[in-house]
Amino acid sequence: MGWVEAVVLGLVQGLTEFLPISSSAHLRVVGEAFGWGDPGAAFTAITQIGTEAAVLLYFRHDIWRIITAWSASLGGRRKGDPDARMGWLIIIGTLPIVVLGLLFQDSIETTFRDLRITATALIVFSLVLFWADRAGAKRRELDRLTVGHGIAFGFAQAMALIPGVSRSGGTITAGLFLGYTRSAAARYSFLLAVPAVLGAGFFQMYEALSGDVAGPPLAWGPTILATVLAFGVGLVVIAWLLRYLDRGSYVPFVVYRIVLGALILALVFAGVLDPGGSVEVDPVPL
Repeated sequence: MGWVEAVVLGLVQGLTEFLPISSSAHLRVVGEAFGWGDPGAAFTAITQIGTEAAVLLYFRHDIWRIITAWSASLGGRRKGDPDARMGWLIIIGTLPIVVLGLLFQDSIETTFRDLRITATALIVFSLVLFWADRAGAKRRELDRLTVGHGIAFGFAQAMALIPGVSRSGGTITAGLFLGYTRSAAARYSFLLAVPAVLGAGFFQMYEALSGDVAGPPLAWGPTILATVLAFGVGLVVIAWLLRYLDRGSYVPFVVYRIVLGALILALVFAGVLDPGGSVEVDPVPL
């Protein structure tokens, strides 16, 4: 991986991680479109450490309160504290993606990265998001989050193991179906992703360092640059999205996902893109 490729993919990761349009799908597609090939699951997971660092910074006060209250609850104190309860709900909601991620690790790094699967997921789950945004009551706030809802959020997040689903899109869709407001669903989506994404990123980093990673080998300098860029851009996107959701809907993202998914399928069936990881056109000169 070269430095220009790292800059482009780092910007893409930061721009798309928190929007319900699937950052992993965009990294996969952009790599193919520019003739670079699939950047790989390891690169994707490690650059997501940058965007999760943006979450840690943006929600630092909330996260500190949750960690402090949850830690106190282990000693029998502050058991009824809403922040302690949120800490337990985040742990419970993280379990599905951990279990399914370990069970399907090989498929996640290989089979699931087929562009036909990515494009289909973009289209199908955009329709589900549209339905949820229309049908959801949008009245519940996070102080009414239940254990059952936390588990439902967790399984929705686990669907994002398939590129094209979108981690934020999956959890936000679940939240809308469960009656949460757009901003409440998005905030919980960001918080829920922290342990899962950081865990996956550091796990992939360990495997890359040990040489046990599927896909192309990592170039550490460009990967670190992409991660830093993803952090900076992601921080801006978080602030923008939460402001937007106070007044806007998910319709623009739904339309975008459908158009992108249809374009990918058209290019694949036209023979321009190889769904397995190579392009049959000259790379775009940069």
